[in-house]
Amino acid sequence: MDCRILTSKTVLLLLSCIFWAAGAALSYVGAYVINSYKHFDNFLTDKYILIPAAIIIVIAVVLFIIGLIGCCATLRESTVGLSCFLLIIVLLFAAEVTAFVFGFAYRGRGNLEKSMSDVFQKYDGQNSETRAVNYLQSQLKCCGVQNYTDWTSTPWYKSHNSSVPQSCCKENHTCTGKIDQPELLNAQGCEAKLEQLLQDVLSYAMLVILGFAIIKLFGMLSICVITCRSSKGSYQPVYSA
Repeated sequence: MDCRILTSKTVLLLLSCIFWAAGAALSYVGAYVINSYKHFDNFLTDKYILIPAAIIIVIAVVLFIIGLIGCCATLRESTVGLSCFLLIIVLLFAAEVTAFVFGFAYRGRGNLEKSMSDVFQKYDGQNSETRAVNYLQSQLKCCGVQNYTDWTSTPWYKSHNSSVPQSCCKENHTCTGKIDQPELLNAQGCEAKLEQLLQDVLSYAMLVILGFAIIKLFGMLSICVITCRSSKGSYQPVYSA
């Protein structure tokens, strides 16, 4: 068998085998991105930033099916099967490139300061905004939008004896939330930390998308080699005698 054919078939079989692993990995990445944004959705006004994650989930579901199709088409050396496999890979490649472009375009977009300020103003200790703010401040170890002094302009501060929520307090410290003890409060504001977190998550997702897109590019080249040689009838299938 032609060395190029053998190499191409090996690449396709490996590609087919890793489709399942790729699907699992993309499912994890997509779910991780959506879950990360979900915790902070009250602070996000532009919901389109979830488009890359949604595309990743759709691709992951399809990958499990494509892995089987690719493996069977490669072993049978079916021109029709490989042509369908090529079409599927091209479509997935285009979808991943689209997700990458969307991720790059929406990276850093959005007015976090305004949306976060609105949520902090609605903090009353019981509503959904309260839970979102407490989760944000405790997880990111921050206080206020820019810093803890932002709380002084909120209804909560004025109605609770000039104090900030307990979620502003540093861990393992006895804290009443009084701003006259700033050493007991998380000094950094939440806007910068949240923006950095969201950018890190999106960057991670974009790197994974780029990696799988490169793998599919090699797969497309391998299919082209096999189908072109097969159409000329210049080699015999592996299982032929």
